[in-house]
Amino acid sequence: MLPSRCLSSTRILVFSRSYSVAKVSFPEHNVLDIIKENLSNKLSSLSGVDNNKVFNSIDVTSGLEKGDLIIPLPKIVAHKEDLVSLARTWGEKLSDQPYMAKVVANGPFLQFFIEPHYLTGKLLPKILEERERYGQIPLVKDKKVLIEFSSPNIAKPFHAGHLRSTIIGGFLSNLFQNFGWNVTKMNYLGDWGKQFGVLAVGFERYGDEKMLETDAINHLFEVYVKINKDIENEKSSNGKSLIDEQAKEYFCKLENNDTDAIKLWKKFRNLSIRKYKETYSKLNIDYDVYSGESQVSKETILLVNNMLQASGLLKESNGAKVVDLSKAQKSLGAVVVQKSDGASLYITRDIAAAIERKREYNFDKMIYVVASQQDLHMKQLYQILKELKFEWATSLEHINFGMVQGMSTRKGTVIFLDNILEEAQQQMLSVMSKNDVKFTQVKNPSEIAYLIGTSAVMIQDMQSKRKNNYKFKWERMLTFEGDTGPYLEYAHSRLKSIELKNKHLHESLTPVNYELIGEQDALDLVRVMSRYHEVLKKALETREPSTLVTYLFKIAHQVSKCYRTVWVSGQPDDVAKARLHLFMASRQILYNGLKLLGVTPVDRM
Repeated sequence: MLPSRCLSSTRILVFSRSYSVAKVSFPEHNVLDIIKENLSNKLSSLSGVDNNKVFNSIDVTSGLEKGDLIIPLPKIVAHKEDLVSLARTWGEKLSDQPYMAKVVANGPFLQFFIEPHYLTGKLLPKILEERERYGQIPLVKDKKVLIEFSSPNIAKPFHAGHLRSTIIGGFLSNLFQNFGWNVTKMNYLGDWGKQFGVLAVGFERYGDEKMLETDAINHLFEVYVKINKDIENEKSSNGKSLIDEQAKEYFCKLENNDTDAIKLWKKFRNLSIRKYKETYSKLNIDYDVYSGESQVSKETILLVNNMLQASGLLKESNGAKVVDLSKAQKSLGAVVVQKSDGASLYITRDIAAAIERKREYNFDKMIYVVASQQDLHMKQLYQILKELKFEWATSLEHINFGMVQGMSTRKGTVIFLDNILEEAQQQMLSVMSKNDVKFTQVKNPSEIAYLIGTSAVMIQDMQSKRKNNYKFKWERMLTFEGDTGPYLEYAHSRLKSIELKNKHLHESLTPVNYELIGEQDALDLVRVMSRYHEVLKKALETREPSTLVTYLFKIAHQVSKCYRTVWVSGQPDDVAKARLHLFMASRQILYNGLKLLGVTPVDRM
């Protein structure tokens, strides 16, 4: 369901006395809402069914051959009716509308084919007027959403395994903002724990201040690998490790706010964040807040423990304290929230962090973009917050995702994201350079190759359903043929080239006659373009990037069909200008969609 509380003054909103679902319509933004409003009014009058219910039952079709819009009569009429006959009767009464080409009764379904020139005349001027704003809808007003995503461990290179959380979270941030939400993007870093004691001991042994300043993360990672090998060697020879004990002592100093320990830890943290920002910028992501486990206050953790104790939820087990959630849901089991030595655990800090975020940001919704392996942990977190009677716990949402399989360099070695992106750039440069003529016309081939390579990595990830695991394939990812990032980039750049070559037509003051667009391929392109708002609403409802990616491929495929039959060059000016506007509008939708996904569209390649 789409959010329906606190609605903007520009929307049409109706609450039925019989139905709890709101009708959310934006005819001033979405041309299909104009049609749906008219159809729901007519069908409500014919059937006596609530207008709100009728409107919500109208949907876009699964394919153009089935029309533009469809309504299953069983959704609005009792099954005891002869729905096939009823569909024929209503279809005849609705077919004379000026915006309707035809209405087809297909069993208990009504399929609506919108009059093509009506659609073209409404849609193309709207897209070209709104440009980068096209697709934006004020679905909510004064609503806040906090989105936590990426969350790498500091002092380690950005692992390719964090890619999915990062780009899915970036897309959701853009999408919520597109629908009017006030979005706060948070990176909750792994920046606390005994591993920093290990790193500190390692840095004392292997660290180099100059290397720390020039290449902090890679140097710290090398130090971390070396000191862990030392720990393994100690354990294999002595059965225990002195380094481990030293690391625990150092972390104790951190927890007790030792000045020198805190100073070194802050240095590692700040240098790591500086490097991460460089990586995030390549993915068109910037964060409002860099938080982390270290930022959760001891006072709030103590408050959580006291609340759990007072609520009667805490039980002792072998000296540790646990919360038994099996009564609420058997599969949740018992959760350890405090070790036998009194130390807090990850879930305790997560509970405290959620409380602090609600206090500080007063969000209406908080989204965690975390891998599917954490499904149980997230369910336990939400249940504990509910058991503690926090009403806002119902506004927490876990967006999970499957794993990337086989994500490594072509040599099969390191799997750090920077390595992946750099290798994608080199591969794209190699592909681009094979066409000498075009390659010499590109002003910044290295930069363009990087953008295309990055889009290749991102699109391959987001075209799969987020809950599914997928196999990372270099050969498939980097091709310009088929459904890939480079293919979408090529489609955009080719449309931009048509626009630039015919700039004089667009700038002329002569009016545009959109009725001159009559080719079936062109009219079908307009029909696909008209669905953009519906696709974005569906993506918001399902939190699914692949919904938008699949749609952009449909746009690109239909544009490609048009190149065979719909020419701009060599045509009379009035025909050429109408066709140019068609291509300009389709490029704008590609551009806007790619930007929402976090991809940078290129103008030339």
